[in-house]
Amino acid sequence: MQKLIAAVVLLAALPVTAAHAYIGPGAGAGTIAIVLGILSSVFLAFVGILWYPIKRLLKGRKATPRASAESNGKARGSGPDGGTPS
Repeated sequence: MQKLIAAVVLLAALPVTAAHAYIGPGAGAGTIAIVLGILSSVFLAFVGILWYPIKRLLKGRKATPRASAESNGKARGSGPDGGTPS
């Protein structure tokens, strides 16, 4: 513990100098593009892995009663033009 305190005190006592660095607009724009690309790929992975199977499951639940009604001929608008049955 004493070594840690001594290291912190030593680092705090060192003089702070300015870092003479410059990030040009090209490097900054490239960095922003990379960060946005990574974030969008994570979002699309979430959508592809989690959302579509859940959506398919919910759509399958809703389509099941309708499909059974159509097979029995009791569906509304089951004629050839979508109106009354012929």
